[in-house]
Amino acid sequence: MMLLALGLSFAAFAALSLAMEKHQLELHGKAGASTARMRLWRWLGWSLLTVAFALCVWRHGWALGPVWWLGAMTVAGLLLAFGLYPYRPHWIAPLAWALPVAGFAAAALM
Repeated sequence: MMLLALGLSFAAFAALSLAMEKHQLELHGKAGASTARMRLWRWLGWSLLTVAFALCVWRHGWALGPVWWLGAMTVAGLLLAFGLYPYRPHWIAPLAWALPVAGFAAAALM
């Protein structure tokens, strides 16, 4: 379940970064998204963070669930901010799709 929370957190941070004009220009050049699309990215990012929080609380309870959620957000944020944006920005979108799918597959096997 932790891999699923990590994948959802990564996808959420990727969506929240796509809701910012600066990162839109970094990833897509001068063809930035419209305000409605950026609002959709923001809504999707916060929704995915909420789902990751609910998953951690459901799995580990109220005592440890928020701690696991903060850990997953920390790892996902560090990977995105210090690993992918400076060096491999074109890997962000495929990983934002692949990590939640891999986490769901790992959770289904458990």
